[in-house]
Amino acid sequence: MASSEGLVKRRRGGGSSSQFSLDGLSKKNSDESLNKSDDEKDEYGKNKLTILEEVLLLGLKDSQGYLSFWNENISYALRGCILIELSLRGRIAIMKEVRKRPLQDRIVEVVNDTPTGEVLLDEALKYMKMEQQSVLTWIDLLCGETWNLMKIGYQLKQVRERIAKGLVDKGVLRTEKKNFVLFDMATHPIADFSVKERLIQRVINVLLGRVAKPDKRTIAMLCSAYAADVLDNALIGLNANQKDAAYQKVDELLQENALWTDKAKSMGTTEVMAAVYSVYTRMESIL
Repeated sequence: MASSEGLVKRRRGGGSSSQFSLDGLSKKNSDESLNKSDDEKDEYGKNKLTILEEVLLLGLKDSQGYLSFWNENISYALRGCILIELSLRGRIAIMKEVRKRPLQDRIVEVVNDTPTGEVLLDEALKYMKMEQQSVLTWIDLLCGETWNLMKIGYQLKQVRERIAKGLVDKGVLRTEKKNFVLFDMATHPIADFSVKERLIQRVINVLLGRVAKPDKRTIAMLCSAYAADVLDNALIGLNANQKDAAYQKVDELLQENALWTDKAKSMGTTEVMAAVYSVYTRMESIL
């Protein structure tokens, strides 16, 4: 669950276990959407995962194919990922304003309404064309956290399931049915473990200082995974000292980029991204 008030340190642990090997990194490609621009084809490539997909993949229990039922943070963080992705793809930006308000309270505008080819991103982009709201307000609206019945239509529904189905289409997950006594539920166990292995290795390499200058997409994935309370799943194989170092590093990345310092700007962090990170720092951790 998220809150716009107060800064609460996130707990370090309690994530679901993840079964993987860091050996053998094969790649499975999928067809890319015809709607993407040439620049996006170069940047995202075949089988390139969105930040939403990477965060969900980190949170999935590998063989069971579902997220922890106790994770209240991931839904809110995934909406933040949507704004980050749209910013990275040059679709939205922060409006210029004379009075400088806190980043999360500044208004978002659509600067390019060309479809991305990603259903969730394009649905959110359509809503953002209809009216202008702040970063914090958009995350709330996309989550359905509003008392205004006139705004409830902006809620993005079945986000986790739709992201999982996208990963099925890319060959990363598969679909199964699992019986939970009172109901049957579609689950999505991992089909291609090499994709998650590469993702986990990226996480570890950056957080243990093996990469001198992480790219902006990896920073976004790390900060979002941290906010979504799924980062611990990638650190399962580390010892206590390494875990402490990893969490200290991601804390530093989140705070640096949330403040949108000169260093954050040099890393490629946009104003929209910094605003989302600022919202992340105010999310409540699960006790």
